[in-house]
Amino acid sequence: MTRTTTLPQLLDRLSVMAQSDERQLVALAGPPGAGKSHVSDALAQGLAQTAAGRAAVLPMDGFHLDDGLLSARGDLPRKGAPHTFDLDGFAVMLDRLAADDGRNVLAPVFDRNLEISRAGAREIAPSTRLIVVEGNYLLLDRPGWCDLGRHFALTVFLQVPQAVLQRRLMARWRNLPRDQAKTKLEANDLPNMRLVCEASRPADLVLDNA
Repeated sequence: MTRTTTLPQLLDRLSVMAQSDERQLVALAGPPGAGKSHVSDALAQGLAQTAAGRAAVLPMDGFHLDDGLLSARGDLPRKGAPHTFDLDGFAVMLDRLAADDGRNVLAPVFDRNLEISRAGAREIAPSTRLIVVEGNYLLLDRPGWCDLGRHFALTVFLQVPQAVLQRRLMARWRNLPRDQAKTKLEANDLPNMRLVCEASRPADLVLDNA
């Protein structure tokens, strides 16, 4: 049964989970424009105070396919859709983290300034007991994606009205001519947003982030 939560309540719950001897992964999912990066940053800052050295954040964005490969496939205009991620590589990363074998795990990080994923840019130490995994499609009820759910001890979905999401997504392209911004919004951002909103499995917790 899905329950509602607030950011302070979620932080309290994660702080308790981070004190466990068992490593646990938590999914923080939501559509484009829902504020996942902002929420995960706030949680990371809070956990640094309440569970220093025991928690980390892993954004799914590090598993974007490279622009060169997307161009070769004809998929660059759809960058950010499910098929433009390295799902298999991401699943292997979750397997490695869940194994909790006492080894450091190096993860890629997406550099938004360069629009490229940088390999080995984030280190998750053996002492990390809680990993907040953040991404659009963590709860997507589609082949491959739905298999990720076995790793998550807790799932959280950021809930934002679609009208608000649309305004936020349009604002991302405010530096482009209006017709180009509209094309990007309607051809990619909005389909991705609707897919997450309409085809995600129910989460354990819903966080209103309007």
